[in-house]
Amino acid sequence: MTQIVFHVPRSWLSFGGKGLQPFYLRLTDGLQARGVRIEVEVLDRDTLPARVEEDDAIHVVHHGRFAHPRVRNADVAYIYPFWNFDAQGIRAFSSIAQKAFPQDDIDPEIARPFFRRLRQRMVGGRTSRYAQPDETTDVGKVAAAVFLQSEGHRVVGETCYLDRWEMLDGVCATIDGPVVVKPHPRDLDPATVQGLRDRLESYPHMSVSDGNIHDLIASADRVVTINSAVGIEAYLHRKPVLLCGQSDFHHVADVARSVEDLTQTLMRAPRKRAYDKFIWWYFGDQCLSSVDADLADRVLARCGLG
Repeated sequence: MTQIVFHVPRSWLSFGGKGLQPFYLRLTDGLQARGVRIEVEVLDRDTLPARVEEDDAIHVVHHGRFAHPRVRNADVAYIYPFWNFDAQGIRAFSSIAQKAFPQDDIDPEIARPFFRRLRQRMVGGRTSRYAQPDETTDVGKVAAAVFLQSEGHRVVGETCYLDRWEMLDGVCATIDGPVVVKPHPRDLDPATVQGLRDRLESYPHMSVSDGNIHDLIASADRVVTINSAVGIEAYLHRKPVLLCGQSDFHHVADVARSVEDLTQTLMRAPRKRAYDKFIWWYFGDQCLSSVDADLADRVLARCGLG
């Protein structure tokens, strides 16, 4: 009998925990209905490699980055209900990063309705991964909207091609027009506040806003970030994106791996891409949805069992 072992946080399984997330509940129910033996274990990242070698089961690791023929890594892929289910990692570390975007092979009659539905939910609903202000923010027309991330988070720091200050200084030094900057809502580091204050004195065309992310994206000619999910949301606005870090959604963005790259890219007029096709390819084809009727079958196929 096929066996799949799910490795999840201890807090989900401990007394008073919330239990498995809906994605895993629907998936395990579907797999069991297909005769798959399911086990759920507390995730121990230190002992996981040895645990995988103990049997010949498929091991699914929540929020993992374990590359092994019998390991799949799973977590939300920027926008719920879409999930990475990947043999290499999640988000910036997923194998999607190395894949070619087959733009010419995608049927626009499939991609456009998918894009419109997701756009209506996110842009029309003014929602994002983190809570956003309800009130409308008017910053006028800006040449670039720069979205910072907290580099205190290990994963962000190790994926940077440029750090936040190199990125922001490069944008403000190159662009003559207005630049708006939004700090990450969870970044409470006093150094971030001071760094922004210093730059407000140096760059009179720069402003700082904690406004709704969709208002800021809509106001901008282009969006600049390390590898934040705001890049995906900017695609939903059909806005050009410039990334300054490793990501798995770089295919329709410009990528700066140095300050020189950043400067040269900003000096060129941004061009728009096939955002509707990309959004369908990334979320509809490369990711899994917790509400897909064929979720269990897609997972079995990705485990080499379908």
